[in-house]
Formats: sequence, structure tokens, C-alpha cells
Amino acid sequence: MRAARIARVNEPLQLQEPQTPKPKGSQILIKVQSAGVCHSDVHVWEGYYEGIGGQPLKTTDRGVNYPLTPGHEIAGIVDGLGEQTEGFSKNEKVLVYPWIGEGVCPACRIGEENLCDKPRSLGIYTDGGYAEYVLVPSYKYLVKIGDDMDTDTSAPLSCAGLTAYGAVKNANLKPDDNVVIVGTGGLGLMAIQLTKAVTGAKIIAMDLDDKKLDVAKKNGADNTINSKKEDPVKAIMELTDKLGADAVIDFVNASKTVETDMQILRRRARLVLVGLFGGELKLALVTMPTRAYRLIGSYTGTLSDMVELVSLGRRGVIKPVVSNRFKLDQATEALTMLKGGKILGRGVINP
Repeated sequence: MRAARIARVNEPLQLQEPQTPKPKGSQILIKVQSAGVCHSDVHVWEGYYEGIGGQPLKTTDRGVNYPLTPGHEIAGIVDGLGEQTEGFSKNEKVLVYPWIGEGVCPACRIGEENLCDKPRSLGIYTDGGYAEYVLVPSYKYLVKIGDDMDTDTSAPLSCAGLTAYGAVKNANLKPDDNVVIVGTGGLGLMAIQLTKAVTGAKIIAMDLDDKKLDVAKKNGADNTINSKKEDPVKAIMELTDKLGADAVIDFVNASKTVETDMQILRRRARLVLVGLFGGELKLALVTMPTRAYRLIGSYTGTLSDMVELVSLGRRGVIKPVVSNRFKLDQATEALTMLKGGKILGRGVINP
């Protein structure tokens, strides 16, 4: 089979031909039809995340090993089944849950494998979907999507959709709450759709790009703010009767964006930090108890969350915005475009 692999960090991906895996036991082999291109892929490709004081946090220090086939947003068809698989047949269309744990830590035991102490996530710790085939360690990590769902728009549900869904849940939004969504790329757009569909909150979308904000408006944002052109704190206070936002969901999570977030929170507000751009934040600690803020880290979602998302997608309640499609030999181009902010919605690789 062909696969686009990271042989060395921050160098062009290599198109290689590793042996096609053979499923055993409860494993299932998936013929990849669509693999979403995610910002996490960019970090894995670059080999680091930004840490405190701008110091790099190396992916290898987090257990990532190279060479590696990236790609964790995977949709395709069942191609091969191990002898212990149940409930699936060849050629069925499926979405893969990639946030796989080791199975015995406290998080895994309660169904939160996305928060496992020793994760084995596809495309990050094991080979993923930038390939013609991917081996899934158990059939329990598959969700049927049926012929009525397109694999290109289904693939982003397993990360962009799932991460947005988890963040919206963590924000604990109520009808008529004011929520600011920072960053209107693929995840932000999904969060806007989900917030509009399931919470009844009033959505303020914030970004630096007018084109992205136009798309956000079309996807359900009630108001938009270009923080490059206007003072975001002043604008949000005007939109919230000078009270501030009930919740902020930050899909950028860089030092500068979170500094702004802290200035627009009303009392009792929730700040949900999702993005992986990194950096550091200085807190006026007395404001934490006196204003009763809640700072919440949110990382993807559970398998049951993904089942709910597929149901929403099947009913047309939500639909990821796929703006760019690439071939396998264009994987480096896809990552470069995403890093440069040139993909408005979601990019998808079709092996």
C-alpha cells in the first residue's frame, strides 16, 4: 500500500510503500477513503508544541516515535476482519474513533479513552490515515455511517467535530448565554453549528480573517468580531450589556488570545481552552475566587460522544465544511496550507 509518512520532523512527507497490514483477532483493516487534515497533524509534523516561555515541548518527549504515518480523522470502508470481530461486514462504510487508550487506566475504565494516561491514538502514537489502508486495533472503535453519509464530511467528525462537541459540553451553555468562540477554522465552525443546534446560546465568533468570519456567520454565528481591526474587549462588552461573556471557547489557545479571554469573562463564566498553539498566561489570582471563573481544559471527546455526533450528522443537524481536497502525494502541501491559514474549513486527503 502507499502511505505519506513523516520520516524526519519538519521535512516533506515521504510517499512510501509499507506492507499492507493483516488484521488478527478483533482488529479490522480499513480502506481509507477520506483522512482529515488537522492542526494536530501540523504539530506532529513539526515535532513540537510551544511551551512555557516559548520553549518547545518535543513530540518525542510525549511518546511520539518516527517514522510515522499521520492522520487521525479517518473514514472508509471495511476491507479485512480479524477472526474475533463482530457486528461488521466487508465493504461497510465506517468512521474510526482514533483516541485509543491502553484500556486499564482510570480514564479508560470509565469510557474516557481520549484522556488515557498512556494513549495509543491513531496518527499520533501509531500509524494513521494518510495511507491507503489503516489497521484499527478493535472493531469497537468503529461507527457505521451508512451510504447516506459522505466520507469527506464524516471524517472530520472524529476530531474537529468531536473536539468541538466536547468543548461545547464543557462550556455548559444555557439558552440565551453569550458565548465567544475564538478561532473560526474547522473546529470553530463545528462549534458554532453545534452551539446553535443544541444550546440556544448567542454566538459571538472572533478571528483575524474576514473571510473566515463570513463563513462563521453563514454557519450560525449571531455576531462576528475581527480582533485585528477592532478592540475585541470593547466590542464584546458592547454586545453583552457590559457584563462580559458567560463562556469563551478558545480554539487557538495562545498567550495573546487567552489574555483577551480573561478580560471578557463575566462573573461565574467558563473559559474552555482547546487549541494547541501554546504559550503561557499570568493570572491575577484573586480574581479566580472573587469572580468565580472556571478554567477548563478540553481534549477531544469520548466514543459515545462520537456516536451522538454521527447521529446529528446523519440527520443533517451538523455538517463539516470541507473546503480543500488533496491526493496522497499532496500531503505536505495540505499541511503547509493549513499551517499558513489558507484552508478556510477542513482539508481532506483522498488516498
